[in-house]
Amino acid sequence: MKKLKLSELNRLSISEFKSAKKIPVILILENIRSLSNIGAMFRTADAFKIEAIHLVGITATPPHREIQKTALGATESVAWAHFVSIDESIEHIRNKGYQIFSIEQTSDSISSEKIGSIEADGVGIILGHEVNGVEQSTIEKSDSCIEIPQFGTKHSLNVGVCGSIIMYEFWKKFG
Repeated sequence: MKKLKLSELNRLSISEFKSAKKIPVILILENIRSLSNIGAMFRTADAFKIEAIHLVGITATPPHREIQKTALGATESVAWAHFVSIDESIEHIRNKGYQIFSIEQTSDSISSEKIGSIEADGVGIILGHEVNGVEQSTIEKSDSCIEIPQFGTKHSLNVGVCGSIIMYEFWKKFG
């Protein structure tokens, strides 16, 4: 076994990525304050060929040096848009016929292990603020909530880690 060189990975160029078929997933970052988390979400969205990212509210937008540190250029390949309000983002996604899922622990959350059984042609996935999570008013606008099972002493995951797990689960469904 030998480690592959970057030249052996056969990755897409930015122009090839932009024209490649994407999975029907739009990631919505609602009031994410950490520029590192934003960059990580761009990088993961590139890895799984996510359709787009919506940056909502206080979530910073590229170009920004701190986002680039973790995005490593993915802000150039992944389509993104900024929305002042979550309502604008949700309306845009619903107009595409997609379902909306907040990633949050609620009384009726479904486990991320069941994403494969969700009947949807496309989805908007909402990730919320690092401390406060997804706003209750946003949860009420969602079709459902998804949570990642956790078995330790902590009640949450870092938003960047959480988003990566969820994008991978939807890639398994749509990819």
